[in-house]
Amino acid sequence: MVEVNVLKRLFKKTIAFIIIILTFYSCKKEELYNDNLQKTNSEFIAAVDISSYPEIALTNQTFYNLDGNKQNFLSILKENGVNTIRLRVWVDSVDNHSGFNEVKLFAETLRNMEFKIWLTLHYSDTWADPSSQQIPHQWQELDFETLKDSVYSYTDRVVNELKPNYIQIGNEINSGILHPHGNISNNYNQFVELLREGCNAVRSNSRDCKIMLHFAGFEHADFFFNQLKTIDYDIIGLSFYPIWHGKSLHKLKTSMQSLSESINKQIIIAETAYPFTLEWNDWTNNIVGLNEQLILPEYPATIEGQHKYIRDLKGITQELEKGIGFCYWGAELIAWKGNQATDASAWENQALFDFNNKALPVLNEFK
Repeated sequence: MVEVNVLKRLFKKTIAFIIIILTFYSCKKEELYNDNLQKTNSEFIAAVDISSYPEIALTNQTFYNLDGNKQNFLSILKENGVNTIRLRVWVDSVDNHSGFNEVKLFAETLRNMEFKIWLTLHYSDTWADPSSQQIPHQWQELDFETLKDSVYSYTDRVVNELKPNYIQIGNEINSGILHPHGNISNNYNQFVELLREGCNAVRSNSRDCKIMLHFAGFEHADFFFNQLKTIDYDIIGLSFYPIWHGKSLHKLKTSMQSLSESINKQIIIAETAYPFTLEWNDWTNNIVGLNEQLILPEYPATIEGQHKYIRDLKGITQELEKGIGFCYWGAELIAWKGNQATDASAWENQALFDFNNKALPVLNEFK
């Protein structure tokens, strides 16, 4: 009988000990989960590219928040969870928009509102993308060694004076930068040297600024980034627009996961957008205006379709082990010159504000 009682006591003590251990590990697991959640919330990039806003602001547009009340444009973004603003920088802009001085002034305003600053250096006087990488006018007569020095000096100045949190060395550099010198097809080694100069300028001037290399689409991105393993950078940036880069978010997710793992880098959707309508609000031809340019039937060109597209795209970047966020391009591109303009916005049906300048529900996804 004594032995039975002893065994019962031992059994009870064992059960109690097991419960204590399980409770301890459960608490630790919850703490770890909360730590990871806090880390995710603090580091996740919910960005918009509003590079044209300084020009649009000159027309004194009135904007309305989700409740329909008048509110400052930047305050609407801030209150809805946008934490990072992406801005392009052109070397010698024809009209000074997106030039160094305008971006510097705008960046100071944004920093005072506690936005993080993400700069994309086009190394051009105009748009740089896979089809066009025009060398700046003032650099056109330079030999290659002097051009490298110019890239370093220019990037050095940007980092020191504009103080970005994130910086792209080039924009959608599938075909290289600074053609013909850095054309990836004809002068691959020079392309790499130019990239290295830009990255070195960042590293020499900032311990905190993260460097991004930006590729349009995801097809062939693995080959591209595998050729750049000698470059010192932090983040893989991809553009994804259904009109140009495919109609499958599943393929996008699979490719991003594989790419980030094989290259061992953080990864982000650096550009995306989606229409809330196929209608127009000025006479400037819109880039997206046909059903065949959409992902159907999942994401129609409606307010709900736009919202669902960004929600799902955001979900992809959150689920990836190395995914760190997304950026909505052209959030500000309303028809700011009036509904008769033929030289204004080709993007007003993809902005984050409707044709009455009222914030759209998709902004909820930035929180």
